[in-house]
Parts: sequence; C-alpha cells; structure tokens
Amino acid sequence: MKGPLFYSKILLFGEYGIIKDSKGLSIPYNFYNGALKSDGNASDEAIKSNQNLVQFVSYLEQLQTEQPDLVTFDLASLQKDVASGMYFDSSIPQGYGVGSSGALVAAIYDKYAQNKITVLENLTREKLLQLKTIFGQMESFFHGKSSGLDPLNSYLSIPILINSQDNIEATGIPTQSLTGKGAVFLLDSGIVGETAPMVNIFMENLKDQGFRTMLKTQFIKHTDACVENFLGGDMKSLFENTKKLSKVVLSNFKPMIPEQFHGIWQKGIDTNDYYLKLCGSGGGGYILGFTEDLEKAKISLKDYKLEVVYQF
Repeated sequence: MKGPLFYSKILLFGEYGIIKDSKGLSIPYNFYNGALKSDGNASDEAIKSNQNLVQFVSYLEQLQTEQPDLVTFDLASLQKDVASGMYFDSSIPQGYGVGSSGALVAAIYDKYAQNKITVLENLTREKLLQLKTIFGQMESFFHGKSSGLDPLNSYLSIPILINSQDNIEATGIPTQSLTGKGAVFLLDSGIVGETAPMVNIFMENLKDQGFRTMLKTQFIKHTDACVENFLGGDMKSLFENTKKLSKVVLSNFKPMIPEQFHGIWQKGIDTNDYYLKLCGSGGGGYILGFTEDLEKAKISLKDYKLEVVYQF
C-alpha cells in the first residue's frame, strides 16, 4: 500500500503574527513530500515513524472520545495498519519549518477520517475553518499548540490567505517567472529547530507591554503590508516592507535566529542584496530570504546553500 503524496508548505508571511491576528500567506512547496506506506520496510526511519504513529493513534482515540462532534476516524483500520507496520515515508526535513508533521496529519485525515471534507467540495470559509480546527487539534500532538494551518495547506495543496484567526480563504498568487531576477529562497541553517521552545519564548515575551506594542505597531503592520504587496504584485513595496520586517525581527526575535546568522542577517539589510526572515518558528531549520536580484544574493551568500522557492 502507498497513499497519495502530501507536500510541504512555506509560510511566506505571518509566523508568530498570526497568533495575534496578523495576516498570513502560506503556499505549498512541492520540492518535499510524504506518503503513508505499508511495504514491510524495516529501516530505522520506518520503524521510528511507525512507533510515532502508535502514540499518535492513542492520541487520536482520546481526541475522538473527548470531541466526537469534531472528528471521527476509522480507528479499527488505522490501528490494524499501524500494527502491521505502516509508516510515513517523507522527504520533508523535520524541524525545518516546512511542515513535516502537517503533511502526516493531512495524510492520516485523508485516509482514515469519516465524513471528511474533501478537496473537491466547494470549500466555503466555514469548511476551511472546520478543517483548520480539526487539523489544529490533531497536530497539537506534535507541537503542544497548533494553528492547523500546516496540515490545511498540505491537505489542500493551494495557497491560503489568513486574514485573521477565524477568517481564511484559498487564494491565487502571482504567476512565477522562471526568468525573473527577483526570488524567494530558503537558506539552510544546518540546525534542527524545535517549535515548542520557540513558541514558549514568544508567549513569555507577550507578557511585556513593550513587546506587545512593537508587535502591533511594527511587526504586524509590516507583515500585513508584505502580504498585500505580494498578492497585489507590487514588488517595489514588497521589498521595502520586507526590509522593515527583517529589521524588526533581528531586533526583537534574536533567540529565534541562530547566532551565527545574526551577521549575515544584518549584512542583507545593509547591502540590500537580500532580506532574511523567519521560516516557521525559527531556532534553526530554514531561514527565508527575499531578493530583487537572485545572482547578487547568490554571490553575497556564496558560503551558504540557497534553495529557490519562487521567482518573479
């Protein structure tokens, strides 16, 4: 047995801000994917994944008992498949901010949820919110608290615009131009990031009035502007606002940026060759970069591995 593929995702804008109702924009990233498999694979990865699934199934049983109106699964089939060695075969790097647990949640929902909302339906805002709620509860097993956006993106494989926590919609993004000089890219920090500790730091910081003010007057303001600029195809304003966002993040989210990247983060702001921002919760994994001139950014960051996500 091999299930359908579910892709990784990239939250272009909105990390941390969406917790406090900023806008956000999440896009599927087809370079990485994962699928449920039952093929007798006895590799260490397959065994470890299967053991994780055993714990996840227990969690889903509990979830279904506590919230039967939210979601029900064909638990008998799921338990049987996991007992016979099913695992999640994934190329999505874990702890890199590209949604490894999201793809797994989407795959389990797709195969085992009863009365599921399918991708082919007319996806009203209510249905999208319902899916997001279900996925948030499912993914909480991995992160402690989840917005449900990663699995939603993975399940639907379409760009999602977050207007606020209870207002989300499917959206279109400007067409890629593979000859364009401008680009969004990923920079590999070479460090695995842990979501929960980073979110805890953020939640602690929220207790500080100054931090809350900065979040509202700068971080969320620039994030919202970036989303609007990107969707409207206004690239000149996009780079102006991404630079502002990059500065705010470097000043106020230092613990989320691996120390050895503080210098090149500042270098981008000083030279305008590129601007860096967090990809997911930070603390390691990927760092997201924006540049008006991809060749210039490549020269400037020649010691690092760049992975182009989107060109315009």
